[in-house]
Amino acid sequence: MVPLRLAWFSPLPPVRSGVAAYSAELLPHLRGAFVIDSYPETAAHDFVWRHRRAPYDLIVYQLGNASCHDYQWAYMARYPGMVVLHDAKLHHARARQLLQHQRVDDYRREFRYNHPIANPDFAEYAALGLGGPIYYFWPMRRVVMNAARLVCVHSSIVAADLRAECPEVRVDTLRMGVPALPCAADARISVRHRLNLPSDAVVFAAFGKVTPEKRIASILAALNVIAEEGYPAYLMLVGDADGYDMLRKQFEHYGVTDRVRVTGHVADAAIADHLAAADACLCLRWPTAQESSASWLRCLAAGRPTVLSDLAHLADIPDSVALRVDLLDEAATIAAAMRTLATDPTARQRIGRAGYEYWIANHTIEAMAEDYRRLLPIAAAAPLPPRIDLPAHFMDDHSDVATAILRRFEISTDIL
Repeated sequence: MVPLRLAWFSPLPPVRSGVAAYSAELLPHLRGAFVIDSYPETAAHDFVWRHRRAPYDLIVYQLGNASCHDYQWAYMARYPGMVVLHDAKLHHARARQLLQHQRVDDYRREFRYNHPIANPDFAEYAALGLGGPIYYFWPMRRVVMNAARLVCVHSSIVAADLRAECPEVRVDTLRMGVPALPCAADARISVRHRLNLPSDAVVFAAFGKVTPEKRIASILAALNVIAEEGYPAYLMLVGDADGYDMLRKQFEHYGVTDRVRVTGHVADAAIADHLAAADACLCLRWPTAQESSASWLRCLAAGRPTVLSDLAHLADIPDSVALRVDLLDEAATIAAAMRTLATDPTARQRIGRAGYEYWIANHTIEAMAEDYRRLLPIAAAAPLPPRIDLPAHFMDDHSDVATAILRRFEISTDIL
C-alpha cells in the first residue's frame, strides 16, 4: 500500500512553543507510516506550488491560540484538512492578527460569522484595543470547524462540546503524549545549587511561559501563607517571564522575593533537570482556552505530584492523579494543596506515583502516535466541506491584482 502523503502545518523548533515541541516529538513516530512534508511558517510559501504539482492526500494543521499559528489561517479554508485544536478558544490570536494588520472589516465579518447571536457591537469594542480576557467568552472557532475535514482535540469533554455546537462536523479525540525526559545524575543537586535553593527546601515549580493565567499571584499568596507557618517552601518559575510586568512587584507585595527563583527560558533538554530539582508542580490555569497541557504531562512522566485547577474540561482525570484547586475558593485550596505536599512526603510519593501510572497508561508518545495512525487515513478519506457560507475574505484567492496586470498585457490568466 502506498503511504499517504501529508503536508504538516505547525510551528517547529527553534520556535518557543509547546506545539512546536509537540510536533518535533511526534513526527519521527509517524514518518515510517506516512510521507510527511513539514510546513512551519518559514516554508509555508512553498506549499501551494508543491501541492499543485503533486497534491497531498491530507493537510494537517496544528492550531493553537498563539501568534506562531497565524500563518495557517491563510490556508485552512482554501485547503481543508485535519485540524488539531490545541486550544478550543482562538479569539486572542485571531483578533490580534487581524487588528494588527488593520483588517477591522474582516474581524467584524468573522466575529459575526462565528457568533451570530452575540451583540455585534463587541467587534467595535475589540477594534478599539479593549479585548484581553473578555475574548474568552467568544472562542472564534466556527470558521475553523466548518472549513475542516476532521477536527481533533485532546479532551473527550471538549470533543463532546464541539459536537453539540457543530453537529455536522466530525470531531474526534486523540491522546496527547510526551516522552519521559532523561536528566543528569546530579541534576537535583546541581540545579538547586545554581538557583541557591536550600537542600532541605520543599520546592514547588511551575513550567512554561509565566503569565497571569497560570495563577501566579494566587500561588505567591499561598506561598506566603505556608512560609509564615514555618514550612521551608520555595518556588521555581521555569519559563520566559517577558511581558509579565507586575511579577517583581507581586513578589514584594506577597513578601516572598527571597523564596522565588525565575529561570527564564529553559531549553527543552534542561527541562528534566529542573523537574528533578522540584518536589511538586503547580499546573494551574484560569481563564482557560480549554487547552491540554503538555507541561503537566511532563510533570507526570517525571513522577512529580501535581496541583491542577479544577476545570470542567479536565473533569475526566481521576482524582488520585492530582490535587485540585477550587476556582471559587482558590486562595485557600492552593494553600491547602501546597501545605499537604510540603508536609507529607508519603502524599507526594503516592500522588506522584498515581500520576506516573496515568501517564504510562494514556499519554506516552506511542499512544499519541497510535491515535494519529488511526485518524489520519479517516481524515484523508473524509469529504471536502462546503465553503459557500464562509466570510468573504476566506473565499478570495487574492489573484485579482495579478489577473488585472496580466490582462493589460493580453496574457491569458488560465495559469492562475
